[in-house]
Amino acid sequence: MTASHPKQYVAAIDQGTTSTRCVIIDAAGQVVSSGQYEHRQIMPRQGWVEHDPLEIWANTRRAVSSAMVDIDVSPDRIAALGLTNQRETAVVWEKATGRPIHNAIVWQDTRTSSIAGDDPRRWLDRTGLLANSYPAGPKIAWILDHVEGARARAEAGELLAGTIDTWLLWNLTGGARGDDGHPAVHATDVSNASRTLLMDLRTCQWDEELCAEIGVPLSVLPEIRPSLGDFGTVRRRGTLAGVPIAGVLGDQQAAMFGQGCFEVGDAKNTYGTGLFLLLNTGEQPQFSEHGLLSTVLYQRAGEKPVYALEGSVAVGGSLVQWLRDQLGIIRSAEEVEQIAAEDNGGVFIVPAFSGLFAPRWRPDARGVIVGLTRFADRSHLARAALEATALQTREVVEAMVADSGIELSSLRVDGGMTANDTLMQLQADVLGCEVVRPGNIETTAIGAAFAAGIGAGYWAGMEEVRALQTPDRTWGPEWSDQQRDDLVEGWNRAVERSLNWA
Repeated sequence: MTASHPKQYVAAIDQGTTSTRCVIIDAAGQVVSSGQYEHRQIMPRQGWVEHDPLEIWANTRRAVSSAMVDIDVSPDRIAALGLTNQRETAVVWEKATGRPIHNAIVWQDTRTSSIAGDDPRRWLDRTGLLANSYPAGPKIAWILDHVEGARARAEAGELLAGTIDTWLLWNLTGGARGDDGHPAVHATDVSNASRTLLMDLRTCQWDEELCAEIGVPLSVLPEIRPSLGDFGTVRRRGTLAGVPIAGVLGDQQAAMFGQGCFEVGDAKNTYGTGLFLLLNTGEQPQFSEHGLLSTVLYQRAGEKPVYALEGSVAVGGSLVQWLRDQLGIIRSAEEVEQIAAEDNGGVFIVPAFSGLFAPRWRPDARGVIVGLTRFADRSHLARAALEATALQTREVVEAMVADSGIELSSLRVDGGMTANDTLMQLQADVLGCEVVRPGNIETTAIGAAFAAGIGAGYWAGMEEVRALQTPDRTWGPEWSDQQRDDLVEGWNRAVERSLNWA
């Protein structure tokens, strides 16, 4: 931290798929306070997933207040605020009132899958993304096409749109009323913009031709800014009144930041609702031949953007939630480790609940459980769920190695599931390389705080924050090649059974 800096803390808002958190960290990178609130998962029909943007905004205010009250700190002790978010989730709202015209359409939602057409790769070289149900741009277009009068209102300049970071940023800086005569900030950062299918990956600007083709008027879109830089200040009537917002990153990019993955070849996997593996590829985007996405990792104001290859798996921790909430075979997420058998008893779970994401990209796939016999019980299902997580990660790693030519000697891991030591050992065994867990596994929120702290000059730069992230535990592989090959062969047979259902 800059020696003369008078402020004690940096705050970060982590708006995720299932909950919203606010954390406050000190100069040593340690979390001193946090608040967290879950929001509803709205599923109007099969394959559709929505969130209420007003509920998310209310929970954001509650989380911030809770974190601030917990340590009895005032805004004048907060040097900066960082923001990170579930990335491809799209919101459209009225400029004059701040009311959303539709629920947010969540990144997991499949209603826009027809965008793939006959050639899902047709925009890959411009955007780094495949045309499928994942990106935010087609979701915005869907809302404009399916809410009565919305497209005409958008063309008339009455509506605004963006990903969740944009929605929160606009509200944090004043919303419809603005802040003492200053209009609210309608902006996003390059990492989130690169997840829309609307941004040119090389210029980091909205692509007018693509926006027209997909059906999103430029007038509704936010300004694209560097990830580390000026995003305005929190409105004066807010709990964080006057605090500068100096860092915005998509959640997986924030996790990379929190892990200190600033060198070419650094890789991490986040085990959250889904699984997200990123590899730093430097200042030139690399385009995948093996089913991965190219994305902006981050950009510091005045510098070139840094890029990454990414493999996204739709179902990670949400598979454990499914065992708990839908099947009822465990009472808590922690119990899956306690009951998991030493082997799967021949059972495999392929959790293709909304198709398979990277590297297979099969929207026609659906979830299957195969290999069941009278011998199988809930302990085998628990083991199969952990193996599905490790095996899906292995597929993405193999694609990443094929694209980049970089062999992984170790994988940095974060997210809630990494508290499961059994899964971490299994991941090392399935990958055949070491797995390293940091001292604080909540690297997404910490990464947003690091980005904001650097953006505001609280920390001097990348090297200073990387030194703050220390490893907690490392796992090395213990399996033979034969054990690994046998499990992978069984997994591939199971995946074949999941295809051609939808």
